[in-house]
Amino acid sequence: MEKLSTATQLAQRALWTLEEILHLPFNTIVRDAAIQRFEYTFEAVWKLLKIYLESQEGIVCTSPKSCFRHALRAGLLSLEHTETCLMMTDDRNLTSHTYIEAVAQTIYQKLPTYYQVMQELFGKIQHPDNATTTQSN
Repeated sequence: MEKLSTATQLAQRALWTLEEILHLPFNTIVRDAAIQRFEYTFEAVWKLLKIYLESQEGIVCTSPKSCFRHALRAGLLSLEHTETCLMMTDDRNLTSHTYIEAVAQTIYQKLPTYYQVMQELFGKIQHPDNATTTQSN
């Protein structure tokens, strides 16, 4: 349980830092910093999900995409949010190419949506009674 508690704290702090930067006025420095915060927030959230699924649901997953698919089956994500998480995983893998202006701009524009989905997933992990497989938002 301590592993889950530690992962929860790390994910919560990461989400706070991502939310904070998304409220700043745009410039390329903010964009690049936001993408970096997205990288570590994504890592913290999917690893939290992995620990949660294993400790609470008995589900072992080894990659972000498999964890998101299992989260759908467990009722933690809607189908729409699962698809967003799969795209988010692909974008996370592209962040090493943000020196390409178009890639950086595309990822940055998606960050508010990605933040919202990660925040909602985090909330369902904290309060699993609110999770349901029929949710569609």
